Amino acid sequence: MTTQQTTRRTDRYTGSNWRQRLDIRTITMVVVLLLLWVVFTAFTSDFFQNMRGSFLAARNLSNLTRAMAIVGIMGCGMVLVIVTGGIDLSVGTMAGFVGCSAAALQVWCGFGAPATIACCVAIGIIAGLIQGTIIAYVGIAAFIVTLGGQLIFRGGILFITKGMTIAPMQNDFKAIGNAYFSNTWGWIFAIAAIAILLLGELRKRAARRRYNTLDESAGLMIARWGVYSAVILIATVVLNNYRGLPFAVFLMLVLMIVFSLIAERTTFGRKIYAIGGNVAAARYSGIDVKRSLAIVYALNGLLAGVAGIVLTARLNAGPTAAANMNLELDAIAAAVIGGTSMTGGVGKVAGAILGAMIMATIDNGMSMMNLMPAWQFFVKGVILVAAVWFDLQTQKKKRAA
Repeated sequence: MTTQQTTRRTDRYTGSNWRQRLDIRTITMVVVLLLLWVVFTAFTSDFFQNMRGSFLAARNLSNLTRAMAIVGIMGCGMVLVIVTGGIDLSVGTMAGFVGCSAAALQVWCGFGAPATIACCVAIGIIAGLIQGTIIAYVGIAAFIVTLGGQLIFRGGILFITKGMTIAPMQNDFKAIGNAYFSNTWGWIFAIAAIAILLLGELRKRAARRRYNTLDESAGLMIARWGVYSAVILIATVVLNNYRGLPFAVFLMLVLMIVFSLIAERTTFGRKIYAIGGNVAAARYSGIDVKRSLAIVYALNGLLAGVAGIVLTARLNAGPTAAANMNLELDAIAAAVIGGTSMTGGVGKVAGAILGAMIMATIDNGMSMMNLMPAWQFFVKGVILVAAVWFDLQTQKKKRAA
């Protein structure tokens, strides 16, 4: 065995090459998020003199997580779309259209919550599938198709509501956006999540050892698991200090896990990344690119439908102003800030949650500071451009290597 091979093997098991495995972009975004929290807390607490009504107050953080849930849900679907090299400019108005449809079904047609939810999810899937089919099989650019879809859904909102507010919603439907789990259930979910994380780390480590690709020490694995566990426990304590875990946040996290598994652990997920990495190579390898793209947009429509349901439940009315809320731009920004590359082929669903948290933090913190909305758009724009620039620099370094 040569000296170089011995060194490489030693590095693999001692973890001395840990710097190469760090996701610098994710760490940078986490640092940005923490800095935003420190700044907003300082300015809303008289520089840490009065924490009761500050940014870090339990009530405000609970409201912050509820606000981010809608964008986070849409961001999970947007990650899959952007990974394929596409874009969807219609998800915000699609969510509004689905929400107004839900309000009409409940208030005017007397539908119960289960029937309303089923219809709205079906609307989202069908709308996404239609757009995906046009993009994949007709060959029209995603930008144009989804921009046209945005205009169509805006017209649909006006057609359904005729400019009127449709309210109120039934109590069991409102619970989707406004209910909370008890503290006991919050701790059960937290312990279960920590146990699942540990099990996942152990299984991943066992698989890498089996295939002789283990490249980190047990201590590094335990440290990573410990950090994630600490975040879960702290979040549980904070949320339980107010009213508990919001149902909308729980739904967002469940969808994040499901779609993460789809993207990272299934054959379909590998096809998505292959298409985004090199569509020609994916086609030559036998992947049905057109079918896969249609399914991706259908899944994105499903999540837009779920987001519309949560938005309507939270507002207790049809979201007639959804066309002016720029939700689709927030979803795209959440995905990109969370590490999804606009060039396709790179991105994780969980990253969209981090991006959504940053976007919601900016809105919430600046509102508490009574700053003009113009500053919110300005800061969001700067962070988005910085994230894309970071991605471009990373890609250049990889190509140079």
